[in-house]
Amino acid sequence: MQAIQYVKSIPRWLTTRLLGKRWPALYTGPTACIRLAEVPEPSLPGPRWVRIATRMSGICGSDLAAITAKGTPYFSPLTSAPFVLGHENVGVVAEIGSAVTRGRVGQRVAIQPSLCCAVREVPCCQACAAGHFGACEHVMQGTLSPGIQTGYCRDTGGGWSPRFVAHEEQVYPLPDTLPDETAVLLEPLACAIHALLRARPADGQTALVLGCGTIGLLTIAALRRLFPRVRIAAAARYPHQERLANSLGADLVWGPSANLYEETCRLTKARMLRPELGKPVVLGGMDLVFDCVGSSNTLDDALRLCRSQGAVVLVGMPGELNRIDGTPLWHKEIRVLGAYTYGMEEYQGERLSTFTLAERLLLAEPDRFATLVGARFRLSDYRTAIDTALHTGRSGVAKTVFVFEPIA
Repeated sequence: MQAIQYVKSIPRWLTTRLLGKRWPALYTGPTACIRLAEVPEPSLPGPRWVRIATRMSGICGSDLAAITAKGTPYFSPLTSAPFVLGHENVGVVAEIGSAVTRGRVGQRVAIQPSLCCAVREVPCCQACAAGHFGACEHVMQGTLSPGIQTGYCRDTGGGWSPRFVAHEEQVYPLPDTLPDETAVLLEPLACAIHALLRARPADGQTALVLGCGTIGLLTIAALRRLFPRVRIAAAARYPHQERLANSLGADLVWGPSANLYEETCRLTKARMLRPELGKPVVLGGMDLVFDCVGSSNTLDDALRLCRSQGAVVLVGMPGELNRIDGTPLWHKEIRVLGAYTYGMEEYQGERLSTFTLAERLLLAEPDRFATLVGARFRLSDYRTAIDTALHTGRSGVAKTVFVFEPIA
């Protein structure tokens, strides 16, 4: 079968990282880290595994970071190459192992991609015992090759191919009332929800969402629906992002021409001071800032715009950071919270999976969420698909996905 495969190669990675920004065609060219390749279908690793025929798979920011070599080597020992990308997946169960009890052939499903202790069938680590499967400490153990998620492990395959395999613990059955173009948002919406529950906004607080790509827009949507008494401001870069941020529940959306420091001070009645050099100093500011970009510049702004003893949440998964002034961090005693994937959550006295909470939000407004999925491509058009996902301002698209032939 054909699949988009990532190949580990230091020369390819360095070429992409050093020259790709100037010549973007290198991201999918002959020297790229990815290729459209003919690969064998992965075999079922054990009797509790299923084979899934892909219907739709999203292009995530973490995929783009791998393709453009903008990430760091941090995750390198936690993956096994060559691997087929794609972890935001919707498909149909095509085959089940002999011991599977949680899936049936023909069932439409999403997957929870973490390759955690339960999936590896090894003793439970501390993180998994706490319900934080994305931080599993045993991602190198068991008979499965290393990999933090489906889409980063050579044994499982990924959604950027017609078929991949998943453990029954990963399988998440989908109701008929949740169409593919909404269900494909389950995984990124769960990421946004987990980030919110790391911070747990209080009624009456004001939150700023920096960046209105897919994860920023889903953060706005989840914030409005799970914490309806929080005031939401958002910083968007493109007109289509402004429109979507408003439709998903932001109270205020500031475009690229807005001065975030002046607008923050106006909204929160904070005071802005100007040092002899550098960015403004803000006394007061936002109760919460969700950095959904993950750049040095946005994190620097987030720390400056946050009030004393407020919180900054790293939703956009930053890598190497430079030129960040750490002074506001200790001067204002700001809490900086990491956020990665999802697991089990506590919300309104109920303990439930993040995916279940995400499904409830999607089922309540499937058509509204589906407006985020704006571009669909076949695997053979992967170069155009990746270019579309990388240049959302030009394309006017929030989420780009790969689609496959429907399964009868």
